[in-house]
Amino acid sequence: MIDEDSIVTKKIKHVFLNKIIDREDVLAIEEPLEIQLSYMVDGIRVRKSISVTMRTPGNDEELAVGFLFTEGIIQQPGQIKNARISAVENNKVLVSLNDGVIPNLSTTERNFYTTSSCGVCGKSSIDSIKTNSVYGKQNHAVTVKSHVLLELIHLLEKQQSVFLRTGGLHASALFDLEGTFLLLREDVGRHNALDKVLGSAFLKAEMPLNNSILLLSGRASFELIQKATMAGIQIIVAIGAPSSLAVQLAEESGITLAGFMRKETFNIYSGYERIETL
Repeated sequence: MIDEDSIVTKKIKHVFLNKIIDREDVLAIEEPLEIQLSYMVDGIRVRKSISVTMRTPGNDEELAVGFLFTEGIIQQPGQIKNARISAVENNKVLVSLNDGVIPNLSTTERNFYTTSSCGVCGKSSIDSIKTNSVYGKQNHAVTVKSHVLLELIHLLEKQQSVFLRTGGLHASALFDLEGTFLLLREDVGRHNALDKVLGSAFLKAEMPLNNSILLLSGRASFELIQKATMAGIQIIVAIGAPSSLAVQLAEESGITLAGFMRKETFNIYSGYERIETL
């Protein structure tokens, strides 16, 4: 989880209507992380820089693994030998694959740098945005009670510690179909927060997450739905609004997508048959 190494205090001026006072504020740290991949080619181990993303430090190994998985570069946890932060540079993480494992780099047409606000900004073509999930289109076997979804905001608020201190982080969280909290990760980048969640589940061999609810603390963008499809998630709830392309992808992937989640109401944009009322 995010810890004290992920925040910093700064002296600021706090403005009221008729006065200005000195005080300290707490900021979420944003730093670059270079994700590197090590694998064998013709009997020689090579190291390749895959991406640089702006993130909040913490759970960097999960972020790297989640990124590689949601990009379709790796598919199974057994392919990974280890994932380690550089002993020399804290802002580099190296994911080493087992001998004989060839990463799928054919569709990763990405520039070297991505920002904390966009996980697909570096893509070099529209076709390269979409990544095919090994779990395919989801069925409609699972259902969830509407009151369970309505309780998720309160549960998220109890868990999202650093956001309450800084107001500057996005969160992705997993719950089971009864609304029991499973996992939360925070980051300045919404796609990073989700990659950390999915990387954690991937490393624990918990894929597919077809019996979990994904809660997003902000809006539901295409890239977040795309990442969720890679993990086999069938139910996604966003506190904010979805984009048109996010709804389109959710429909195509057989995903239930809810948005504008409030304490007593929400909208269903796709897969309404999974939601049961009292």
